[in-house]
Amino acid sequence: MEQEIQLNEHNKQEYPPMHTVEHILNQTMVRMFGCERSRNSHIERKKSKCDYHLQEEPTPAQIEEIENRVNEVIEAHLPVTAEFITRNNMPAEIDLSKLPDEAGNVLRIVKIGDYDLCACIGAHVSNTSEIGKFKIISSQYQENTLRLRFRPQGRLLSR
Repeated sequence: MEQEIQLNEHNKQEYPPMHTVEHILNQTMVRMFGCERSRNSHIERKKSKCDYHLQEEPTPAQIEEIENRVNEVIEAHLPVTAEFITRNNMPAEIDLSKLPDEAGNVLRIVKIGDYDLCACIGAHVSNTSEIGKFKIISSQYQENTLRLRFRPQGRLLSR
């Protein structure tokens, strides 16, 4: 008999396209700056923000590059999938430090193509083509923290 997996209670309702963008943005920041994933974020339907700990303020060209790279991932029409993995079988690249203490032994891992892999119980799209364009509307750097504010820009046409 197969055991039914139950996720912890989730305290918020995400808008799946923006929550999926958060994953893509986090991985883009990790790849570009070698920083951690965002520790502080607020994800909403119309506009969102993520904070990143960085030693230096990114240049305007780097901010533009972040936006371009996120949009390239979105436009790649990558599948977004989930699987359940026990903690002792967790791939080394998955950071579990943000998990609450009450998280169980079996975790849901969300994968965006070959681009990102993350433990998450939130709502996501099934393909990045469902997201639309990503637009950084402002950036602010203060006390080694970069705050990016962003919003969706329309929807991509199906190809």
